[in-house]
Amino acid sequence: MTAADNNTSSAHRRLAVVTGASAGIGEATAVSLAVDGWDVVLAARRPEKLEAVASRINEEAPDATTHVVKVDVTDKESVAELAARVSELGGVDLLVNNAGGARGLDSVVDGDVEDWRWMYEANVIGTLQVTQALFGELTRTPAPQVINIVSIAGRWGYRGGAGYNAAKFGETALSDVMRIEFAEKGVRVCQIDPGRVETEFSLNRFKGDAAKADAVYEDVINLQAADIAETVRWVADRPAHMDVDTVMIRPVDQNLKA
Repeated sequence: MTAADNNTSSAHRRLAVVTGASAGIGEATAVSLAVDGWDVVLAARRPEKLEAVASRINEEAPDATTHVVKVDVTDKESVAELAARVSELGGVDLLVNNAGGARGLDSVVDGDVEDWRWMYEANVIGTLQVTQALFGELTRTPAPQVINIVSIAGRWGYRGGAGYNAAKFGETALSDVMRIEFAEKGVRVCQIDPGRVETEFSLNRFKGDAAKADAVYEDVINLQAADIAETVRWVADRPAHMDVDTVMIRPVDQNLKA
């Protein structure tokens, strides 16, 4: 039995909102959910990229309905527009907070304060604002879930990662408290912590420097966006009485504790 057979009925077709859906883990997640029978709101800053993802979904999951919404998760008014659009659709069953990212790989002494500020806004405040804005829509549905895509960087620090570590540690704390506070409303909260995934992440971290970005993934084992999307699919399909708290996934040769 597929996830679609298990959860979708003529009375209620499940709706997922995926932030950062224009590429990488967000794109792979949106496509995988659509294949499983979900309708999907594709939310990100680059609408032209979202339209390409919507076209891909139309080819791979023609029965799915997609909604493209331009949003900057760090901008409260932009997030409010996303919430208004979702409200028109009649509630949301799954929110995947995937938007975020890193900037720079500087030491603490040399760290750029503006890079640190952007990382905190994108990873922590963005997750907070989207969750707040959509919480009412989540509680309108029978088995709501929030899945936060965080990072193993939110568990262990590493040289040059202090700004990103601090942001992801913050997002981890946010996820922990969300789980406590949302339980009484029946909203499940899962944190997925990927390790090294070969996506646009490093290209964005190094502000478009392809040589530096490519070097991150050379001569090592890398996860792919589809690996994380498969995990989201599994978590999203668990029965309503079951909350998967945290899933940590890393390539076999990556161990930040070593």
